[in-house]
Amino acid sequence: MEAWVDGRPASAIGLASRGLAYGDGLFETLRVRAGRPKLLERHLERLAHGCARLGLPFDEPTLRAELHAYGGQLGDGVLKLIITRGDSARGYAGDPDAPARRILQSSPLPEYPVRRQAEGIALYPCNTRLAEQPLLAGLKHLNRLEQVLARAEWQGTEYAEGLMRDTSGRLIEGVFSNLFMVCEGRLVTPGLTRCGVAGTLRAELIAQAMSGDQPVVVEDIPLEQLASASEVFMCNSVYGIWPVRRYAQLAWPAGPHTRKLQQMACELLDI
Repeated sequence: MEAWVDGRPASAIGLASRGLAYGDGLFETLRVRAGRPKLLERHLERLAHGCARLGLPFDEPTLRAELHAYGGQLGDGVLKLIITRGDSARGYAGDPDAPARRILQSSPLPEYPVRRQAEGIALYPCNTRLAEQPLLAGLKHLNRLEQVLARAEWQGTEYAEGLMRDTSGRLIEGVFSNLFMVCEGRLVTPGLTRCGVAGTLRAELIAQAMSGDQPVVVEDIPLEQLASASEVFMCNSVYGIWPVRRYAQLAWPAGPHTRKLQQMACELLDI
């Protein structure tokens, strides 16, 4: 499907784009089924927060209308929304009068092996560390070079995801997923106040678990804590939940907490 720029079909952006020059912007990746963008409210919520943090205009009615219209034409697939600060001349200082750019792109739904959902995945221990920058922590900004470097660390199909830590060694997330553990019946996920991406499915799972009286803890997690977990899983808003069966010398079953949340994610995302 043809891309849209500022609500109109387009195949290119200008060379003066600050998104291209500096990664000055944000993006959202939405799963679309039967023309409906999934977890739309969570995506818009995160986008509003990110725009406020970066000082970008956030026109929710226009964005909502375009996402519905583009998703309706797409049918089934993955919709990527990019918002940049627009165009400017050379230099880090942006033009305060330049309008922000809205870019919509699409791709087919990925065909992941069924065994990742059913049997779980192995995690690669990434050497690339996430830099600690509280001003950008939690945002899905356009600067993804850390993830590019981390994903280049392994090839082949043995590993479906990689596990990333920050420069202090704390567990943070996967290369393109969020991390959850079950410890003594509690759902535990890393805090993302220094770095990492606050995923939309992560936010929804936390809210759903808490509303169902499931204890949820968001905290700093040292690598050593993985050994005390009874279940581990990864999640994102395109594939849902993958149980983790192996990381280095550690192994876990796809336990009842994981399976319950996995079913919930499948219903939310229409998987």
